[in-house]
Amino acid sequence: MPDQQRILLVEDEQHLQEVIQLNLELEGYEVVTADRGKQALKKFREQAFDLIILDVMLPEIDGFTLCEQMRLSNDTIPILFLTAKDTGKDKIAGLKKGADDYMTKPFNLEEFLLRVKVLAKRSLHLKADGSDLQSYSFGNNDVNFNTYIAKGQQGVFNLTKKEVALLKLLIERKNEVVSREEILQFVWGYDVFPSTRTIDNFILNFRKHFEKDPKNPEFFHSIRGVGYKFVV
Repeated sequence: MPDQQRILLVEDEQHLQEVIQLNLELEGYEVVTADRGKQALKKFREQAFDLIILDVMLPEIDGFTLCEQMRLSNDTIPILFLTAKDTGKDKIAGLKKGADDYMTKPFNLEEFLLRVKVLAKRSLHLKADGSDLQSYSFGNNDVNFNTYIAKGQQGVFNLTKKEVALLKLLIERKNEVVSREEILQFVWGYDVFPSTRTIDNFILNFRKHFEKDPKNPEFFHSIRGVGYKFVV
């Protein structure tokens, strides 16, 4: 189901995790689970999700720290805390870390699913805002995503399908760090992953075409050990 929204559910209590996962799947979501902090962070960095549901008290890395880490690379994905930490101070702390919503356990299932629906709908709107992108200009450069034709520092040239997909992803996520794993998934898909060196070569080509000084890039930045950022 191509339009199925993906949720990362981070919950270390197995029975509760299974109950939540089942109910989310019955609502039509694809659910990926994690029961500890490091595992959750790894999955977040390697895959694409439309919504994150976080417990606070987790092994290895707590939910508040996870939320902070996730916000460093993605400041738009909706994050919902679902936790037994139920004081007003805890809720304020969670929202300050970057969460969009905060629910305490025990919780009403119908209310939880409604809140998930609201956040998932917001995620769809965020995607739609970028999905109609047909052309884009930056510096003295122009890119047409429909015709695959671009104008760079040396004039007009043709882009490949993969170059268009990567450019569009970076531009839609401008000023955000996009991980290598996320790029591989979006541009190449789940099944065939080329070497991350392939992405490096694409970025080098973008710099050659679009940067006044490719050795000192203004737009296409490499973030060592993480991924890339398109800056405007």
